[in-house]
Amino acid sequence: MDLLDALFAVFSTGLVLAGLGMVGASARAYAQTGRTVMIHLAAGFTLIVAATVVTVISAYLNDFGNLRTVLVVNNGLSMGGFLLVVYSVVSFR
Repeated sequence: MDLLDALFAVFSTGLVLAGLGMVGASARAYAQTGRTVMIHLAAGFTLIVAATVVTVISAYLNDFGNLRTVLVVNNGLSMGGFLLVVYSVVSFR
């Protein structure tokens, strides 16, 4: 494993851990308040985490080949996640 592969793994792990922290905080906020927007927030962060996990797994399984497909899936899941995050922020009252 070269330096770039190691950095990719470290940064991806950090992103997953931070995202899971946000999912947990959103779920806890939902449990405390019962506000539906917190479920949307948790779902958005879950999709963002899923995008990272799928990207890392597929990149290593395909030896970083077929990157266009990997990036399309990553961007699609990330976009869906960020749309849910934005929706939860905009619809919060």
